[in-house]
Amino acid sequence: MAGGVDNAAVYNAALKRRQAMMGASGPMALVRNFKVFRVALFACIGGVLYGYNQGMFSGLLTMPAFQAHMGDYDPFDPNADQTKKGWLTAILELGAWIGTLMSGFIAETISRKYGVLVAVSVFSLGVIIQSTAQYGGANVILGGRFVTGMGVGSLAAIIPIYNSEVAPPEVRGALVALQQLAITFGILVSFWIDYGTNFIGGTTLGKQKDAAWLVPITLQLFPAVILFVGMIFMPFSPRWLVHHDRETEARKVLANLRELSIDHELVELEFLEIKAQSQFEKRTVAEKFPNLREPTAWNTFKLQFVAINSLFQSKPMFKRVIVATVTMFFQQWTGINAILYYAPSIFMQLGLSSNTTSLLATGVVGILLFVFTIPAVLWIDRVGRKPVLTVGAIAMATCHIIIAVIVAKDAGRWLEQAAAGWAAVAFVWIFVINFGYSWGPCAWIIVAEIWPLSSRPYGTTLGASSNWANNFIVGQVTPILLNRIGYGTYILFGLLTFLGAGFIWFFVPETKRLTLEEMDVIFGSEGVAQADFERMAEINREIGLTAMLEGFEGNSSIHDATAEKTSKEEEVEGQ
Repeated sequence: MAGGVDNAAVYNAALKRRQAMMGASGPMALVRNFKVFRVALFACIGGVLYGYNQGMFSGLLTMPAFQAHMGDYDPFDPNADQTKKGWLTAILELGAWIGTLMSGFIAETISRKYGVLVAVSVFSLGVIIQSTAQYGGANVILGGRFVTGMGVGSLAAIIPIYNSEVAPPEVRGALVALQQLAITFGILVSFWIDYGTNFIGGTTLGKQKDAAWLVPITLQLFPAVILFVGMIFMPFSPRWLVHHDRETEARKVLANLRELSIDHELVELEFLEIKAQSQFEKRTVAEKFPNLREPTAWNTFKLQFVAINSLFQSKPMFKRVIVATVTMFFQQWTGINAILYYAPSIFMQLGLSSNTTSLLATGVVGILLFVFTIPAVLWIDRVGRKPVLTVGAIAMATCHIIIAVIVAKDAGRWLEQAAAGWAAVAFVWIFVINFGYSWGPCAWIIVAEIWPLSSRPYGTTLGASSNWANNFIVGQVTPILLNRIGYGTYILFGLLTFLGAGFIWFFVPETKRLTLEEMDVIFGSEGVAQADFERMAEINREIGLTAMLEGFEGNSSIHDATAEKTSKEEEVEGQ
């Protein structure tokens, strides 16, 4: 390997060595890395905030006491113009889009950890504004949801980066999937809180108290405070530390997260890989943009635009752009947020005329979404991304088409065809099940894991930006579509979801069990220019990664696990 070693050979050797030591992915891998799991789980409170805010508002839209304050933005008449109602919902996504665009700069400048603190503060301010809507009406809700959205958008972009960077490869997919599980948990909690508070004072106009909708809004502050305080004590991302020349601290954080000694072989291997990629990105920036080589805040701010622009300049990076943005496009156009934002209204259109019954059916959506996201957390690193996404898309699209047929046949006759209405509701539930284990967590995993180190905040921002832009469009047009074309709405979502299955199967590469640094190999980035080969090979030799891997090749026996890791696994298996 000496001298003429290429990038792919170095990372192939590193991958084989690491897989021999770290063992298989799956539930046992989470046990072996339980400390990392705890850190990622706590950070995912940000996902709970997003999910809660998303689910909570769908119930508010059907509460008479809330509608009384919203005027034309939430009309009592279901046949009235629904354009303003779309704005009341979608304004959150507009704010989130802006928050997402700023998150890359924030995460790179002040760290992923402090970026979360800033995002939580903005989120809390928006919640406080919304809590005054009893006196300010629709305008206050619009303004508050916009500010809250900025915080939610930043959290949705930064937390997957943070989780992916503290995680070892064998559980990285599972820990990033935790973000989606946290979102579904927030949705679950919000649906049932809405169901309970809907009874405060009564369920009809004039009897229902304002507390019915104020309580769900203000409860968001509780987890926000917990996340803010707790995040102060969480570790920095080791990859961010290395990239900012805090190598001693990075080694300590890595060793602490892996629960290994600081001089352990696995810690050293991971550290050198991170350092090699960081040095490569820094030297590339220094060569291409010498005026921005100093890591000042102003240079980082300017670099984000240069970095985003650079994603479109080469074929391998542009392929990453397509994978991230189009995957998020199809995630939103499965229609999942149309269901989550307007579930009570949709269930009413499917024959559940009582607001209480529709809220109850919506609560079932929350339970199913949460329960069926759990398998992705446990097994996504073993099964892979492509088969899960493809199967999930085909199943969801089929549900949409079946619902469209039922609605086309029986709309307006639900009293006589109650069984048909419940059948349509059941297929909404089946749709949610298939989203839960597939496109919910897997789309975010792909967006978080495919980028090189220096481009990761900006690439993830671009992918999340696509998510929020399409989220905004779906939230805005869904009430209009349901009002004007009825069952055609489900046909539209179904056809687009079938297209999403084809996109994943034929275009997106499998990324399971690869390190973040090894993504360059499968996307072909190391072949962009010979200079990149030479620069990375030089860095690998300088920092000792090449010599370390040469030592691996000379060792005839590679143990399946280190003593520290194996003993922990044996203890659990013996119980």
